[in-house]
Amino acid sequence: MMDTQTATFAAGCFWGVEAAFRQVPGVIEVVSGYTGGHAEHPTYRQVCGHSTGHAEAVQVTFDPQRVGYDRLLEEFWKIHDPTQLNRQGPDVGDQYRSAIFTHDDEQHAAAVASRDREQARHARPIVTQIAPATKFWPAEEYHQRYFEKHGMVQCHVPVR
Repeated sequence: MMDTQTATFAAGCFWGVEAAFRQVPGVIEVVSGYTGGHAEHPTYRQVCGHSTGHAEAVQVTFDPQRVGYDRLLEEFWKIHDPTQLNRQGPDVGDQYRSAIFTHDDEQHAAAVASRDREQARHARPIVTQIAPATKFWPAEEYHQRYFEKHGMVQCHVPVR
């Protein structure tokens, strides 16, 4: 039986984030959903209405024998602009915030160290939230594998 681990990231619209992490060798599954807020069983409409405090996020299940958490952090920084507060490109709102939700002390330490290294590459301050993971609520089925279902490649291009 394979030993897997979980990582949770928010980096704007979850469609593109999900698609990017699916391309990383060693990633077993990526689920789009909501986390970091206070409402139970949130819906897309509620999250977009800014009443839940949740971010659009992805939960990544990975094989640590094939891909390390540090590699997932590298992908996270690469796929979005962590200096934009509560937005990514044309998507604006607290649900599009940049965040790393850590599942243990090791992930937290790695996330902080990674953020500090990444800051050297940016003129503006990184606004990425690093917080303990809370309950993850999978998004509605029509959001899962959205790009695959609709023949899309991306929905925005990060500004570097």
